[in-house]
Amino acid sequence: MAFDADQVTTVTFDSYSTLVDVDAAEKALADRVDDPEPVSKLWRARSLEYTFVGNHVDGYQPFYEMNRDALQYALDAHGVDLPEEERDAILAVYHELDVFDDVRDGIERLRDGGYDCYVVSNGNPEMLDSMVEHAEIGDLLEDTISAHEVETFKPDAEIYRHAAGRTGTPIDEIVHVTAGWFDVMGAQNAGMQAAWVDRKDTPWEAYDGEPDLTIDTFYDLAEELGV
Repeated sequence: MAFDADQVTTVTFDSYSTLVDVDAAEKALADRVDDPEPVSKLWRARSLEYTFVGNHVDGYQPFYEMNRDALQYALDAHGVDLPEEERDAILAVYHELDVFDDVRDGIERLRDGGYDCYVVSNGNPEMLDSMVEHAEIGDLLEDTISAHEVETFKPDAEIYRHAAGRTGTPIDEIVHVTAGWFDVMGAQNAGMQAAWVDRKDTPWEAYDGEPDLTIDTFYDLAEELGV
């Protein structure tokens, strides 16, 4: 489906991999693990997989705890034994992940163009508070909306519908901006338009459908919206 800029009144953003770079978490492993890259990748993958499974087995817990369990599995799978304080130090990096260069200027441009901007994330409220503070975008956002409010993770339609209700916006007037392919599909399934942020020049998933819009940076979305 072609992107309909005239339909959009509200912009929602995913957080991890969209506003902040989760690959930066590898740095926290580097001083503690001999080969941090595979541990980091498995950690991220399991973290998301746990949320998918949790949606279907009534196994909700806050995302920070999902992330903790995923880290433990990744360490165990690679034979790494770290004391609890070291694991906590690694987890804490999620409070200060690197922010993508276009984030503040891009959101400011959209806000100044008349679009209300929100974050809609799997992250629990404490994680989102620290992310927004670290990214220095609190003054540009109307609010953050957490999966914790409905105890349901993406890509379940409930979180997107909840977000529409929280923003006071008809769901078809929202464009959801995300680097997550499953998040694109979840937003579209719920009735939003979805803009896929392809920062790393990766192929789109062949599974089903296409994003309404593919962008390299938030500036591209601003251009599409004419601001």
